[in-house]
Amino acid sequence: MRKLLFPVLLGAVTIALTALFLEAAVRLVVDDGMQFDLEMWKYARDVKVVSPNPTIGHEHGPNRKAELMGVGVETSAQGLRDREFSLEPKPGVPRILMIGDSLTFGWGVPYGATFPKRIERLFADAGQEVEVINTGVGNWNTVQEVTYFLTKAKDFKPNIIVLNYFVNDAEPVPENRAPPSFLMRNCYACVFIAGRVDMLRRLFFGGPSWDEYYLDLYGEGAAPGWLAAKAAIKELADYCKANNIRLIIANLPELHDVANYRFDKVTELVREAAAENGAAFVDLLPAVRNEDSAALWVTPPDPHPNAFANELLANGLFEALKPLN
Repeated sequence: MRKLLFPVLLGAVTIALTALFLEAAVRLVVDDGMQFDLEMWKYARDVKVVSPNPTIGHEHGPNRKAELMGVGVETSAQGLRDREFSLEPKPGVPRILMIGDSLTFGWGVPYGATFPKRIERLFADAGQEVEVINTGVGNWNTVQEVTYFLTKAKDFKPNIIVLNYFVNDAEPVPENRAPPSFLMRNCYACVFIAGRVDMLRRLFFGGPSWDEYYLDLYGEGAAPGWLAAKAAIKELADYCKANNIRLIIANLPELHDVANYRFDKVTELVREAAAENGAAFVDLLPAVRNEDSAALWVTPPDPHPNAFANELLANGLFEALKPLN
């Protein structure tokens, strides 16, 4: 028995020390504040909470703070990456409500450089006070965004709603909404290694490319995810018509390769959905198409729009909003 006990204890100690070494290495060496998978994990851990509404899945917790992708992120008491807003609009001050995912939220971009806040300043520079409310949350799809509006954000009584549509918004609503375990809330090495394993799995065992994955979400306009997104757009449009709210659907471009854009079919599907529901439509690809794609990214592995790209998107969307306003 003693002969067996020693190697078992030795093995356990070796595993524990190795785990501690890996954890220390990831925290002290690998985690430079710009590792996409680690930063997204911190975002989920430190800013998001499980939503009481299963369709929404997750949302921002109130009064949260985090440092993500090198920029500070704070949420208000209302759970927005924005300042506090009264539920009653100021008399005579138009109110624009932005609905969207991580691009609208401003992943990797300082608060003031996000395109919703830039648009607010563009109106101010033009001599008009307009409130622009950013309700964007990372990893939401159109169904989640519209559900959040209809159950919560409608209380802000906007005059104009901008539904910022991105090519992955036809993904299904995630089913696993349970809070993460203690280990997955605290183990940096677990997150980093899981990301590397997934990368190697894709490299050696194949799978759809990033553009094929996005296009498969639509299936020539008949895929379940797109049909669910389309139904959510109609639900939002019906609410807007019933409440005298102007709706604009902004198509945010995928930035991997803007010169050789691969998602024109998706753009046309979204354009058709807007037309069917009487919503205005703006395609923001022309706002960035003449730029080098890599110059628009937060980091080379992360093609979220950086501050420069947010400026271009803001200028393009502002031009579409001025006549509506």
